[in-house]
Amino acid sequence: MARRDGDRRRGSRRPEVRLDSPKGMRTPFVPRFSSGNDRMGRFSEAFARGMGTPWFLVGMSVFVVVWLVYNSVAPVDAQFDPRALNFTLLTLILSLQASYAAPMILLAQNRQDDRDRVQIEQDRQRAERNLADTEYLAREVVALRLAMKDVATKEFLRAELRALLDELDRRDDENAAQAEAAAEDDLARNARER
Repeated sequence: MARRDGDRRRGSRRPEVRLDSPKGMRTPFVPRFSSGNDRMGRFSEAFARGMGTPWFLVGMSVFVVVWLVYNSVAPVDAQFDPRALNFTLLTLILSLQASYAAPMILLAQNRQDDRDRVQIEQDRQRAERNLADTEYLAREVVALRLAMKDVATKEFLRAELRALLDELDRRDDENAAQAEAAAEDDLARNARER
């Protein structure tokens, strides 16, 4: 308790690390920069996106042409980057622009690569789930087909009913023949008795 009070008096703002809290919720020993607040990354992407447009190329071409024409045609006293010095200032500006553009474009590409990696991983997981679902459905279809072999079809039922009708017709014929024979026997007995 005394140590906590001492930390408060000294202005310690480090929150207490609890071992029962999830690891992501703990305060790391080495501070990490949050990817959500990555302003430089977002700026570099916007910069690279802007440099990749035709309007940027048109604008840069117009800028260079105006620069060259002005410093070639204007009076020598009005020129700020004389042609006699091979447009040194323009060369310096373009070199400076290129030296900043290249790393910013690379940073934007790295961020895009990271996003692509995450997307590829998600696509792979989705494909695995789809494959598992497809295999499950294929097994279910096979099981249904096997079960359908045991199910009576229309043809099977018709054949069974025909067989039963034939059996009933045969029995009716036998019963009719027996009834005729019994009737003849009765007539013969009645005739003997008379």
